[in-house]
Amino acid sequence: MKQHAPAAARNREPIAAVLAEELPATGLVLEVASGTGEHALAFARRFPTLIWQPSDPNAAARDSIAAWREESGLDNLRSPLALDAASAAWPIAYADALLCINMLHISPWEAAEGLFAGAARILPQGAPLLLYGPYREEDVATAPSNEAFDASLKARNPAWGLRDLAAVDRLAERNGLGRARRTVMPANNLMLIYRKQ
Repeated sequence: MKQHAPAAARNREPIAAVLAEELPATGLVLEVASGTGEHALAFARRFPTLIWQPSDPNAAARDSIAAWREESGLDNLRSPLALDAASAAWPIAYADALLCINMLHISPWEAAEGLFAGAARILPQGAPLLLYGPYREEDVATAPSNEAFDASLKARNPAWGLRDLAAVDRLAERNGLGRARRTVMPANNLMLIYRKQ
């Protein structure tokens, strides 16, 4: 039932360090595309004053999240929601922060559009949308490992692939969010913080 993603163990500490600076002290954090649930577990444990709401459109992923949650016994880790970022109907109406790790490049662009539209609907003014993953940037050379990753993603699904950061910024602006931070992370990833204006 429980699934493991090796990357989750590698990147959770660098991500948590940024979250510690950007998340509110209290409130509800919606994690979109929680995958195995290992990040949700680690961050709920790391930030006990926050309520962590994991979600995923995939039933097997939700089963894994539920198994990690049950084993942990954490009071601030909620049962996973069936949430498809691309859908206009989300099963949650409000969050104090929204986190999405490694989704934009492993989903069609419609999922990115839905993510920002959803953030605009459920976040209060000034609240953060936090994105982690690899991106293409103008005037920044793309690492060979990211080029290879992009090619492998597109071979699996032509609608997938590394997103252009300028396009993501434009999408944010169309939905009333502005980029407040760009942090270089290990393994050629970025942490991007957008805030509802």
